[in-house]
Amino acid sequence: MTLLMAAQGVWAGMGKNIVAHTPEPSGVDKAAQRALRVTTKALPEHNRVHNRSLVLQTLFHQGAMSRADLARASGLTRPTVSGIVAELSVDGVVADLGFREDSRVGKPATLVDIQADAFHTIALDLSAAQHFSGALVDLRGGVAERVSLPTEGAVGEDAYSLVVRLIDELVALASGPILGIGVGTPGIVDHTGLVREAPNRGWVNFPLRERLNTRFRLPVHVSNDANAAALAVHTFRETSGLSLMVVTIEHGVGAGLIIGGGLVEGEQFSAGEIGHITVDDNGSLCRCGRIGCLELAVGAPHLRDRLAGLSATETDAVLRDAGRALGGVLSPIISALNLNEVVLSGSTDLVDGPLLEATLATVRARTLSAVTNGLDMRVTTGDTDLVMLGAAVLVLSAELGVS
Repeated sequence: MTLLMAAQGVWAGMGKNIVAHTPEPSGVDKAAQRALRVTTKALPEHNRVHNRSLVLQTLFHQGAMSRADLARASGLTRPTVSGIVAELSVDGVVADLGFREDSRVGKPATLVDIQADAFHTIALDLSAAQHFSGALVDLRGGVAERVSLPTEGAVGEDAYSLVVRLIDELVALASGPILGIGVGTPGIVDHTGLVREAPNRGWVNFPLRERLNTRFRLPVHVSNDANAAALAVHTFRETSGLSLMVVTIEHGVGAGLIIGGGLVEGEQFSAGEIGHITVDDNGSLCRCGRIGCLELAVGAPHLRDRLAGLSATETDAVLRDAGRALGGVLSPIISALNLNEVVLSGSTDLVDGPLLEATLATVRARTLSAVTNGLDMRVTTGDTDLVMLGAAVLVLSAELGVS
């Protein structure tokens, strides 16, 4: 059985709603914590695949190392590591890099590492109002090719046809094997890849994963866009701990939650669906059928409509109002979970500055200082690939056990 066949059989579908987590002792670095978490997920009958995943997880987060160092870092025996590295080398996922140059006595060790370009994932971001974007992403999160297509208001089947066209173009650009397809989309998405409800896309009980799998005959993994963004920050960006919230402000507004290293999705897969919380009882009618939703106050298209033609002073006032609305919604979440890290993701001209300042000020005003003393709330300035990279993480996690 090859690595990919085994990984697909064991890892797909693991980690329901929230990944179980036992706090690690203080003083353990983040890469080691991530490697340790893998040992809590695998059942005994999955030992072989679990060990392969542990080796890949260690290399992914700690970089190139010798087989002896890999054995120490992963907690596996040297013969086990050597056998796994040999199998992974046959699969093309890892490769020898040559001898390590150091001053230690004895024969220099041979370093091994993940072959970043051994496979690519097709990663899609369907969160923006004006375009769908996608990329070929290597095993370390490097973007090899990009494609973007205007949505031109497409919804329902038209939106799906645009997704298929986007994937077709990326497949044509691929020069090597494709590990799978990852999709970050607005809406409520369950573990079968069914988009239960995405008002901005016109999808209700839409079997996105099933249809894409049938069409392309590749592993397909679909998640809510905010959840994907949270996975990207947790996997590819520097974070202060194992818990954080990422708030995406695009066509809609959503929150992705990582608690204790595990993605929280909720019993109905709708954790983080903050965009349709009412913030103005006298507000406008939302596409969801409710009045005065947060999405109308903070969503990028609605903000841009309200900002058109305003002076700088008037613009700041509108953005501060939006920030106060967002802060009012985030305050109880931050307080209940005692989060120290909140990341706002969206267009810098909208999210950075007055909106961020008003959001943070509102959270501080509405919560105890003990809750927010350690709070770091920031904007992902210029970091526009989070949803796309998170879609790639979906594939890496499901197919290789790496996250």
